[in-house]
Amino acid sequence: MTQFRLTAIFAACLVASFVFAQGVPELSGSSPDPMVSSPAEPLKQYVTDDVRQMRAYPEQPPVIPHSIEGYQLSVNANRCMSCHRREHTEGSGAPMISITHYMTRETQMLADVSPRRYFCTQCHVPQADTAPLIGNSFTDMSEMGVNAAGSD
Repeated sequence: MTQFRLTAIFAACLVASFVFAQGVPELSGSSPDPMVSSPAEPLKQYVTDDVRQMRAYPEQPPVIPHSIEGYQLSVNANRCMSCHRREHTEGSGAPMISITHYMTRETQMLADVSPRRYFCTQCHVPQADTAPLIGNSFTDMSEMGVNAAGSD
């Protein structure tokens, strides 16, 4: 008798889950068939003026102020290093990569770029001339009238 009750309760729960699942709206909203291809928006124009951009927050990786289209970035080659490596900055005029890129996770200095910092585009991105996706009302503390520590 107990086994019959458990089976009946399980069957009722199973049927109820199918009934309630029928009324759940789609999370993606009312849109055309997701399996049908739709044309992609054209690529935005990248900023290529080589002007260094101000960082939005402390420790932000700098954005790339030039086009990197066609740059080879693989295990065997890294075109970024031809200008930004310590030895090449004098001739190229490019800023040297941070000294932290020559450190291991344990802060031991290396003679060459750390393998974990070798793939530049995992942190650094080219800047595109586009409108923001969402509005931003951020106000920096310096613009709010806050004085620096120790100043009167």
